[in-house]
Amino acid sequence: MKPSLTVAEQVELFAKRGLVITDQEECSRFLRSTSYYRFSGYFRYFQRAPHLGDNTFDPTVTFEAIPAIYDADEKLRATLTRSLAHAELLLRTHVARVIADKHGGYGNYLDRDFYSDLGDAEPTVESCLRDIERSRERHILRYRTPGIEIPLYADLPVWSAVEAWSFGTLSKVIERGDQGSLGRAVASSIGVAQAGFAYRVKALVYLRNRCAHHSRLWNHSVIDAGPTPNNVRSKGKRVAGQFSPRSVLDVVASLGDILIRGNATPPILDDLVIQHGAHEEFWNGLRQPVAPQDHQE
Repeated sequence: MKPSLTVAEQVELFAKRGLVITDQEECSRFLRSTSYYRFSGYFRYFQRAPHLGDNTFDPTVTFEAIPAIYDADEKLRATLTRSLAHAELLLRTHVARVIADKHGGYGNYLDRDFYSDLGDAEPTVESCLRDIERSRERHILRYRTPGIEIPLYADLPVWSAVEAWSFGTLSKVIERGDQGSLGRAVASSIGVAQAGFAYRVKALVYLRNRCAHHSRLWNHSVIDAGPTPNNVRSKGKRVAGQFSPRSVLDVVASLGDILIRGNATPPILDDLVIQHGAHEEFWNGLRQPVAPQDHQE
């Protein structure tokens, strides 16, 4: 069992392991506001061989260099959170428009048969209804019938319902709605490629969740990487340099394409290169993410 260390003991442990600390008070101040465990997700990349039990630091590394990466990661999450919010609102708008135009604004989108659910996964309509039921917004409450424990929401228009759905539920609706064809229709409405669009949206949800939970983006290999179109990926690489298909930047390139075609925001990657491109250590960890040595066999 590892002991719990005071801030002073944490600073002492860093020094014992060979980390150069030019300002111990600044180091203490940082650790008082930042979890040592969270910070370890960054500093273990600068240790010699933690996977072999050698936790000493590379002698060329100073403490100040690591919080700089930590802060850049925080700034990146804030930037992407704003852009992902634009994408989420754009998708809500087009989902409601496509459903209303093709199926009418009421009822059909809450029918179980509207979705192509497979296996033992929770039926999509149940996710939709659960999110609606959780809402305390007046535009939802006015459709609840007094005395009925589980309202059917037959009169709830889809353009109101989409505002109550989580991004995750919205992604399921795009993937499974209209027996699997809704995603293609929404992509066409926005003006992006239809192929793999629903899975591109899933990648946006994945990235949004990492940002919302303050999870590390630097040197993170995306699990739910969407099928970014080749032309979009190639354009992104001309701006940001070569990056791997599971890089955060690959998802950002896809995000930027959706937003630009939806007339929602200026190019994202260009701004990120301006903000972070000069920070070589940080930028390389975004472009070509690698696992820390203690996660490798």
